[in-house]
Amino acid sequence: MPISPSQGSSAGGQTVVITGTNLAGATAVRFGGKLATITANNATSVTVTTPSGNGVVPVTVTTPGGTSNPLNFYYIGAPFKSALSTSAGPLAGGNTVTINGTGLSTATAVNFGGTAATPTIVSDSQITAVVPAGAAAGAVGVSVTTAGGSNNGFSYTYVDTPTVTGFTPTSGPPSGGTAVTITGTNLSTTQSVTFGGVAASFNVISDTSLSAVSPPTADGQPGPADIAVTNLAGSVTAATPFQYVAGPGI
Repeated sequence: MPISPSQGSSAGGQTVVITGTNLAGATAVRFGGKLATITANNATSVTVTTPSGNGVVPVTVTTPGGTSNPLNFYYIGAPFKSALSTSAGPLAGGNTVTINGTGLSTATAVNFGGTAATPTIVSDSQITAVVPAGAAAGAVGVSVTTAGGSNNGFSYTYVDTPTVTGFTPTSGPPSGGTAVTITGTNLSTTQSVTFGGVAASFNVISDTSLSAVSPPTADGQPGPADIAVTNLAGSVTAATPFQYVAGPGI
């Protein structure tokens, strides 16, 4: 007498089909000491909705002819997530995140907002998933669905590529050290700022503003230098370059 599926959520409410012989007229199906709700029945099968439960329980079918031999049903608790390897990424998706927790070995989906990704199961305590593309920049909830149910609790932020709309001042000496305010959009996750390919120290002020200190030029000479800003989603170069200007001499 097979049972399918043989495992399900400890919260109950799952549809289970028990097959065998002489099952017509079933009057009771018990999961341990609890009665399941019979939703369909014929001579070779009984379909039920599981009650709540925990652990491994015997399942029996009672008909006017008696009670069957027991089959094991395995209750699985809802998953628990303890860590998300990264909490932000590009709007286009495609990056891989690792989720740690417990009860993850039966994971069938990882949802980022309303979009599902298929997980790769590493162990009961770890899964990975490739982040799907987001509908818009911003935070979405992350939930994991297993045979035991779903569990939320983490947030993932989709980040769009940055833009640079301007910067001031627009020039400074080749020795560097000029404090430059850069304005644009999607700047809060900035990872690097470069002047002519040379990394600059920077500080994020807001999603639309950051400050950077111009580095010395690579050759110590004046000239134009493109300002490039890189965040989690990509890079952008300002429309006009920063001008390194030689000081006066007399």
